[in-house]
Amino acid sequence: MNFWIIAGAIVLVVVVLVIANRLGWIDLSDKSRAKGGSGASGGGVLGIGDEVFAPRKYEAQVELDRQSRMPAPAPVAGDGDKGIFTDGPVRIRVDADGNPTDSVVRAKR
Repeated sequence: MNFWIIAGAIVLVVVVLVIANRLGWIDLSDKSRAKGGSGASGGGVLGIGDEVFAPRKYEAQVELDRQSRMPAPAPVAGDGDKGIFTDGPVRIRVDADGNPTDSVVRAKR
């Protein structure tokens, strides 16, 4: 008789977890494999433990994941052309108001 109570409780917990995952109440997806990650993010069921019992570690991991998906920073003045303009200098002509009128790429000689 005790076996059926324990088995029923386990089945009930699994059903509740599946329903909660489908409704979006919890997230049991393995994010470490989603985009070829290294497995260090601790996604899945064990990631819930970090979120509840080690929130600083969890927030740091979320921030690290967010920063790793950010695009490369835009170049700043003084960086050089980084090999983009191999045909020579680019001249942009502007009118008196500062609006561009045309651009000219002068080839190297």
